[in-house]
Amino acid sequence: MSNDLLLGKSDTLQYLLAQYANRHGLVAGATGTGKTITLQVMAEAFSEIGVPVFAADVKGDLSGISQPGTASPKLIERAANNGLPGWSPSANPVVFWDVFGKSGHPVRATVSEMGPTLLGRLLDLSDVQEAVLQLVFKYCDDTGLLLLDFKDLRAALMFVADNSKALGSEYGLVSSASVGAIQRSLIGLEADGAEHFFGEPALDLKDFMLCEPGGRGIINVLAADVLYQKPKLYATFLLWLLSELFENLPEAGDLEKPKLVFFFDEAHLLFKDAPKALVEKVEQVVRLIRSKGVGVYFVTQNPLDLPESVLGQLGNRVQHALRAFTPRDQKAVKSAADTFRPNPRFSTAEVITTLGVGEALVSTLQAGGVPGIVEQTRIRPPRSRMGAITPDERALALTRSPFKGKYDTVIDRESAWEMLDGGDPNAAAAPPPEAPPASSGSTLGNWWEKMTQQAPTAPAPTSSAPSRRPLPSPSPAPAPRAPAAPRPSNRQGVVEAAMKSVIRSAGSQVGREVGRQLLRGVLGSLVKSR
Repeated sequence: MSNDLLLGKSDTLQYLLAQYANRHGLVAGATGTGKTITLQVMAEAFSEIGVPVFAADVKGDLSGISQPGTASPKLIERAANNGLPGWSPSANPVVFWDVFGKSGHPVRATVSEMGPTLLGRLLDLSDVQEAVLQLVFKYCDDTGLLLLDFKDLRAALMFVADNSKALGSEYGLVSSASVGAIQRSLIGLEADGAEHFFGEPALDLKDFMLCEPGGRGIINVLAADVLYQKPKLYATFLLWLLSELFENLPEAGDLEKPKLVFFFDEAHLLFKDAPKALVEKVEQVVRLIRSKGVGVYFVTQNPLDLPESVLGQLGNRVQHALRAFTPRDQKAVKSAADTFRPNPRFSTAEVITTLGVGEALVSTLQAGGVPGIVEQTRIRPPRSRMGAITPDERALALTRSPFKGKYDTVIDRESAWEMLDGGDPNAAAAPPPEAPPASSGSTLGNWWEKMTQQAPTAPAPTSSAPSRRPLPSPSPAPAPRAPAAPRPSNRQGVVEAAMKSVIRSAGSQVGREVGRQLLRGVLGSLVKSR
C-alpha cells in the first residue's frame, strides 16, 4: 500500500508524500474557498495510511468526517475526474474532545503541566508579575506541592505572599500588589470558563496517537466553536499541546510516515498580539518537533498571518483563492505567489485571485525534499460527509468512544490547596477518589465495530485515570516527565516549614512585646527613685 496522499488533480495527479509530511505545511485561502474540505481530505488520507490526526473544529462542520458521505452522480463524477474513479462513501474512526466537556471528552491539564510561561501568557501578566509566578512554581517544585487546579495556585500564591519575608532570603521578596494582580487575572480567566481546563484526570498524550484495529489512524476532533471565542485560551491550549508533544516524544529521525499530524485551524490567533518570546518558542517547537515524527499544518486565511520565521518551516502548501481588494490583500497575494516554485505555464499571482471553490495551488516536497513546481489543482472530494453532524450522532459517538469514563469524571486529590489552605480538615486524610477499572486491550479492538453499528450498544469498559506526573523542572531544558506516585512525605515537610515560619513570626512579636514591657518597667523605676 502506497503512503502517498492523493490531494487532487491538475494535468497530473497531485500527491503529498508521507515521508515528507512531517516537514509541516500551510493551508490558506479566503473564507468560503474550501479550506475546511481540504483539511478534511488530508485528515482522512492520513488516517487511511495509519497516521493519527488532531484537528480543531472551529465552525463545527469538520465533525462530518465521522459519518459516511452521500453518493450522488455529481460527486461520483467529480471524484472520477480528480483521480478517484472508485469513489465510495466511508466514515472514519473519530474521537470528539472539548475543553469544556460539552461536545466531547474533557481535555484537562494540570497547572504545573501548563507551566509559568504559558500560564503567564494566558493571564496576560507583566514581566514582574510573571517573575512572581515563576517564583511560586519554583517554591512548589522545591517543596513538593502539587499544583493541579486553580484553587491550588491560589493557595500557593497566598502562602508565598503571607510568608514573603521568611522566604525572601532564598526566593526573593514578593510584592502583595503583584500577587493581587495575578489573583484578579485568575478571576477573569475563570469567567471565561478556563477552570474547566485545569485539573485531573489530565490528558494522556498517547490517547491522541492510536489506530483502530483495521490500521487506520484515529482522527481526534476538538470542538472549538466555543473555545474559538476565547482566542487567548485557544492559542495557549494548542501551544501547550505542541509543547507537551515536543517534550515527551523521543527522537524519531526520518520516518516513512509521521507518528501524528496536527492541524492548527485559525492559526493567526496564536500570533495575534503575541510577545516576541512566545513567537520564538513557537518557531523553536515547529522547527524541532519534525524530528519527533510530528507534522504541523497551519490553516489560516492569509499567509501574512504567520511570522516569516514560521512560514519558512512549512514545506507543503495548499493555497486557495485570495481576494485582492485592499493594499494588504494585494501584498498577501504577491507574498503567497513568491513562496511557490514558479510554473512557466502560468502566472502564480494572477491565478491565486481567479481560483474557484475547491481549486487550489499545490506545491509539496518531492523526492529528496525538493519543493515541487506549483500546480493549479482541483481538490478531490472526501469520502466522509461534508458538513456538521447532528447532536444525536455526536452523542452516539461519545457513547461508543473507547475513552468513555476515562476523562469524564473530575478527580480532586490532595494537592497544594489541602496542604496550605486547609479547606476540609479531613481532606488530607481522605483517600483519592477511586479510579475506574483499567481497560483491557479489547476495548479499542471492539470500538470501531461498535462505532459502525446502527443501534446503540453498551458503553465501552472504562479506563483508569493516568498516573500523575511530577512537577516540571525549573531549568531551561526540562527533562521528560515520567509517571510518578504522589510523595506523602511532602505534606509533613510543607506543614513543618509553614509552622516554623509562623512560630518565628510569633516569637519575634512576643520578643518585641516583652522588650517593651521591660523597658517600661525600668523607666518607671527610675522615675520613682527620683
